Amino acid sequence: MTNMAAAVDGEVDIAYVREVLDKYQDARGAVIPILQKVQTHYGYLPRAALEMISHTLRMPLAHLVGVASFYAQFRMTPRGKYMMKICCGTACHVKGSAKLVEKTAELLDVNHGQTTRDKLFTMERVACIGACSLAPVITVNDEAVGYLDMEGIEDIIHKLRDENAIAPK
Repeated sequence: MTNMAAAVDGEVDIAYVREVLDKYQDARGAVIPILQKVQTHYGYLPRAALEMISHTLRMPLAHLVGVASFYAQFRMTPRGKYMMKICCGTACHVKGSAKLVEKTAELLDVNHGQTTRDKLFTMERVACIGACSLAPVITVNDEAVGYLDMEGIEDIIHKLRDENAIAPK
């Protein structure tokens, strides 16, 4: 279960990180499993957790961050509630995915790999989703949406924003 709300607010559940570290007691070879568990808990690797891991394992923080940034599975910043992956593979490219990337970036005011200020959306360009017959296609939290055009991407974003709007009191 993720605890992203606490991590986003800058709070790190020290007890959880300590529990993970206790399982591996100074096992420098266990860096990857430690990072995986911490990321599963928070949804990303908060700096405070990395500092605690670094100190406990007696490993320079720069080395630990180097390990985490080497592997694509690790994230140093929180992701949005909705992970939007826009396919840029050949079939999608031919059918206009570059324009979808531009439109999405414009609507969300983010670039590739970034998360909106409200933490609602993260946008990524990906090489291939594997749904070429639906080109151009995106996934929203791993659910494929195909045959998209500019109006379709706008509709998706507006619908998701509307679903998450705070009702006036």
